[in-house]
Amino acid sequence: MHIARAERFKRAYRRLSQREMEQARKAIEMLVRDFRYPSLRMKRIRGTAQIWEARVSRGCLMTFQIQGDMIVLRNIGEHDGTLKNP
Repeated sequence: MHIARAERFKRAYRRLSQREMEQARKAIEMLVRDFRYPSLRMKRIRGTAQIWEARVSRGCLMTFQIQGDMIVLRNIGEHDGTLKNP
């Protein structure tokens, strides 16, 4: 699988702490290897057909879409803020 990052994801990623960035890098690596990896706790966002969420840490998650062999990272950050605008 390949990774693409939306501009919103890039902006949100830059606002993360160094620790959260490291956790995000690890989560993205797991997502590429096996997007059903248990610690990601991946699930589809209610009310959407193709947007998914995955856990980065206790307070941080990321949203993404799978388009063929491409994972498009859409947003990352605190739980509530990220889900308001997946």
